[in-house]
Amino acid sequence: MLFAAAFIWGSSFFIMKNALDNIPVQYLLAIRFTMGAVLLALVCWKRWKAVTADYLWRGAVIGGCLYLAYSVQTYGLALTTPSKNAFLTAVYCVIVPFLYWLFARVRPDRYNLLAAALSVTGVGLVSLSGDLTVNGGDALTLLCAFFYAAHIVAVAKVSPKKDIYLLTVFQFAFAALYAWIGGALTETFPARALADPQLLLPLCYLGVMATTVALLFQNVGQVNSDPASASVILSLESVFGVLCSVAFADDRVSLRMAAGFVLIFVAVVCSETKFAFLRRGRSLSREKLS
Repeated sequence: MLFAAAFIWGSSFFIMKNALDNIPVQYLLAIRFTMGAVLLALVCWKRWKAVTADYLWRGAVIGGCLYLAYSVQTYGLALTTPSKNAFLTAVYCVIVPFLYWLFARVRPDRYNLLAAALSVTGVGLVSLSGDLTVNGGDALTLLCAFFYAAHIVAVAKVSPKKDIYLLTVFQFAFAALYAWIGGALTETFPARALADPQLLLPLCYLGVMATTVALLFQNVGQVNSDPASASVILSLESVFGVLCSVAFADDRVSLRMAAGFVLIFVAVVCSETKFAFLRRGRSLSREKLS
């Protein structure tokens, strides 16, 4: 389930890139989050008796962070390639410990610092052009990584003792509300595009698979896996994003970009696991030898 969730999210980058050619950003997000909220609400209908009034403000807060992250990421995707968008977004895993330090006074450890150094180097290889400038799409994607990190910290602050499934429903609902308002204020409703049957499948994939199914797979998979293994598997989202972009969207990756991708991926693994699996492997080897 964790591998499936990572693949679904990774594949959604090039699918969303294609959908953006026909549907404006805000309405695309509004449709996606509305579908996710409705479907997840139906899936966990038995849990609704546990809803209290404070789910509203909690959902509004984390839904706002999620809306900002997806909005900035989607605007960035329109100006850069799906593969770069996928890997630069993964930088949020490295930002989280430092943002959490700001709000919870929990100091990052040496692995977080190493991950930050690796990530900055990788971002430079992926994003910097020959004249040492960063294009607008890459800059927006890096900003979206900050909002994703803020979303994770916000969830950690407001979710204790709350049903995470119900909280996610409210999160999706408020993110959809913000996107509908954003679309009404800044964009023209894409009635003609939505009437195109060829867009039905991409929209369903984003709303059903990349939002509802992937989230459920992640939650169920994490219950039956240790956190270190789960985080490594889920970080493969960025790898699958590149592979799908190259295979299906004719996205070209240079040797320098590939090196940057590798560094960012190692940084994510370092930040999420602190290489515990390597230390555990060495300990098992020593036990066998003894």
